[in-house]
This record gives sequence, structure tokens and C-alpha cells, in this order.
Amino acid sequence: MSLINYITQIQFDAGAISLLPAECQRVGITRPLIVTDRGVRAAGIIDVALSTFTDTTVELPIYDGTPPNPNEGAVRDAVAMFKACGCDGIIAIGGGSAIDLAKGVAVCATHEGPLKNFAVIEGGLARITSATAPVIAVPTTAGTGSEVGRGAILILDDGRKVGVISPFVVPKAAICDPELTLGLPSALTAATGMDAIAHCLETFMAPAFNPPADGIALDGLWRAWRFIETATQDPKNLEGRINMMSASLQGALAFQKGLGCVHSLSHSLGGINPRLHHGTLNAIFLPAVITFNRTAETVVAEHKMSRIAQALGLADERKIEEAIHNMTQALGLPTGLGELGVTEDMFPKIIQGALADHSHRTNPREASADDYLWLLKASM
Repeated sequence: MSLINYITQIQFDAGAISLLPAECQRVGITRPLIVTDRGVRAAGIIDVALSTFTDTTVELPIYDGTPPNPNEGAVRDAVAMFKACGCDGIIAIGGGSAIDLAKGVAVCATHEGPLKNFAVIEGGLARITSATAPVIAVPTTAGTGSEVGRGAILILDDGRKVGVISPFVVPKAAICDPELTLGLPSALTAATGMDAIAHCLETFMAPAFNPPADGIALDGLWRAWRFIETATQDPKNLEGRINMMSASLQGALAFQKGLGCVHSLSHSLGGINPRLHHGTLNAIFLPAVITFNRTAETVVAEHKMSRIAQALGLADERKIEEAIHNMTQALGLPTGLGELGVTEDMFPKIIQGALADHSHRTNPREASADDYLWLLKASM
């Protein structure tokens, strides 16, 4: 049976950040913890958010220690601040890292046990309850779509990069203000934008029956493909920023279908080397995984490759992999794992992690250890 479910209230407009106090009131947050990172704070975005609150006598606690790949240690630190300050909700302001960290805090601040207990591969889905603290997500990048996603990707103390997934971690509100992304550097715009493209492609290829999600993903792909270069090359272009932010949340709205081998590989490798950017890894793995998925039963039966080609503006569906490679290169991103320092001696550990990842099970074609080895070699 397929689950078709859309539950986040989304405020989408230039200047939507002004609605932050009203959204706090709507979801019942009276004492929020702001979760962000030092870069976002230094850029002045936190000041913009704080300026929307009329009661300036109350100083809101701010946790700005979010690492590029959020981990269990950061979750513990933020949970300690949440409890010490008597918070009853979280405002996550930043990219996917800050929003995912906020979700981990929302769970661990209201449930007993370490973060590992709530990883989906450890049976965590059944352990997460409605006691989870409410989260309002304010994205400052256009890539992960975590502001509407039902999961968080976090690195455990043991080094595994896992998914904490539950309907209860979906943000109660998403404030999508494309003006907040105007200062995003070009390289980060490109990497996060390719992350959005990967989400739209993988969710569309996933085998679950969910036509609404397929339509959302395809439209998101259409927008991202047409505007990623504009947003990267002309960072102040508001039209480009609007369409990339929309593509990002659209890819995540389709997450309920599941992802695939691109993400099982990037999650595994990102856990091994947290310095590698998730969106860049996705861009590198996409061509090989698309080739691998071409023969999947649902991909063939539903003519998915021709529909992807149409969204990309390609006359020949055989050119999809080449087009993605060329776009990655044109954006100035690495196109091979070798450029990132990945070596073949790392392959066994990457494959082990990929086989255990939650995204492995929703690829349209089942991948074996040998298949993952081929995908890695093809992506070098």
C-alpha cells in the first residue's frame, strides 16, 4: 500500500521571514531554541529573524555550533542548551545541516536514550513519538529540502551516517524566503542545487506508486535544471533563487517515495569523510546510478527515462547521464571521486555502509555488493 501524505504548512515568498512570530504562536512555541551555524549567524540572518519579534526584552537562546555534517556530539550539546533554557520548541535557521540537527535535538530532548536508538536502521521509527518538540524550519540554502522532510541525516558517535525518520520530526512550519539565499556563495549554490536535482531524480525513479509525488519531483527537476546556472552565476537573481528554493522543497516533498543508490553511497562515504559535501557526492554518483537503473522494471514500464529527458529538455533519453556530467562540470564542481581523494581501498567500507543504508531498499533496482563496486568504479 502506498502512503501519500503532505503535512507541513509552508510560507513561501520573498520577505516571508516576517511571519516567524506568527508561526511560533500557531504551533505553540513560546520559548524557542534557535539552531544555526556560525556562518549563517555571521551573515546577519539570525539578526533578521530576531528583529521580527516585538518583545526585545526576551533574549532567545542560540546554538550556533552546527557542523557541516551534523553529528551526535552536536546533538548532545544543543539538547543540553534546550533543557537548560527551558525551551519548548526549535527554530532551525540554515541549510540542511542546521535543520537536520534541529530534528535530532527535537527527538533527543524529549525521549530517553542516545541518538542511535532513533536511527531507522536500529528500529528507531517505532521509538519516536508525538512528544517530539515542534520545529519551525527556515532554510537559507536551496538543496536538501529538509524543511519539509520527514527525516534527518546525522553521524553517530560510531561514525555511521544514519537517517532518523518519522512523521513526528517533520517541521510544523517551513518559512521559505528566497531573499535569505541571495548571499549564498556560488560554489555552495551549485553543490546544494545539484543536491536538489538528485532528490528530484531519485524520488521520481523510486518504485513506490505515488503519482502526486512523481509530478512534484518532475516539476522540481524542470525548475532546478533551468535555473541552477542562473542562481550560481548571478547569485542576486531573485527569479533563480525562487525557482531553486521551490525545486529544493519539491524534491523533499517527494521523499515519501524513498531515494536510492545515489544516497546510500553518499551517506556511507559522507560518514567516512564528513568533510565531503553531500550535494557534490550526489552529483558525482548520479550518472552511474541512472545507467544502473535504466533496466529496472518500473523505470521501463512507466517510461521514466523519456520523462526525465523531457524535463531536462533533451531530445534523446540516452544523453541524460552525459547532460548531468556536463552540468556538474559547468558549475565548477568535481565530476569524479578521485578528485575528492577517494581511493579504491575505501570501497569495501563504503559498500558495507551503502548496503545498510535506508535508501538502499528503495532503489528501483536491487543493488548487490558487486553492483556497488561497479558504481564506485564508474564514479571515479
